[in-house]
Amino acid sequence: MRPFVRPSRVALLCLASSLYALTPTAHADGERQLVQAINSYRAHPQRCDGRVSPAMAPLSMKATVALPVGYSGSLREGLKESGYQAASVQSVQLVGARDANAAFVMLQREYCDTLLDDQAADIGVSRYGGQWQVVLAKPLLDSHLADVRSADKSLLAQVNAARAKPRMCGYRRFATARPLSWSNALGSAAQGHSRAMANENYFAHQDPDGDTPYDRARVAGYRGRQVGENIAAGQGSPSQAMQSWLASPGHCANLMNPMFTQVGAAYATNTRSDLGIYWTMVFGAP
Repeated sequence: MRPFVRPSRVALLCLASSLYALTPTAHADGERQLVQAINSYRAHPQRCDGRVSPAMAPLSMKATVALPVGYSGSLREGLKESGYQAASVQSVQLVGARDANAAFVMLQREYCDTLLDDQAADIGVSRYGGQWQVVLAKPLLDSHLADVRSADKSLLAQVNAARAKPRMCGYRRFATARPLSWSNALGSAAQGHSRAMANENYFAHQDPDGDTPYDRARVAGYRGRQVGENIAAGQGSPSQAMQSWLASPGHCANLMNPMFTQVGAAYATNTRSDLGIYWTMVFGAP
């Protein structure tokens, strides 16, 4: 069995009033003032296109989210080049706004739905004279992923919670299965494979050297007789990775297989890779 997970799609939307190829000039004060005005607007309930939006969290201003005025390439690729991996991104270009107040008025009048995007978390602003580029984005990676141990514990808890309930994996019915115990060797194999996929920018069970999940587990010190592996890419949190596995019959069958008694799991990131984050869960039967 060689299951795979379809990567999460990245939502892209580019709203442009005019496009020009210009070199950006620093107007840091004006850019900050515009972000402050946008966050003040989001802090209160607003009416937009006939519907009422609740108050929203402020956006974080980040240099890695700012694209140059006139940028017309792929938004996702442009942010990736600056070191920001986006799950979703929107861009608005304005022409004729002499200052931050004028730019905000144009945004509020023409792009209130963009300003009130509840998925956006970060913002970048660039300016060249009276032309502005405003980018709102949501990062691919969950902020809690900075704690690797926490992700390991979460994955173990979630796989055991899944095994505690009978379920259908495609057309195959599985009874409840006993909980898995954590294996450091399998965890090391999972970490190595996730890191290799992220750094070498590929997504497969067999690595470029031809090694299989069983080969990697043996190199990591695991001496069990059976090994299974689930991989995923593009999911920004342990729960999203687990949901994608449970939705795939082959991955779900690995998760529920009563033969397996041990598990190790890990993720790795590389913002310049195609999918940003890579997950591996390795199962074993001693």
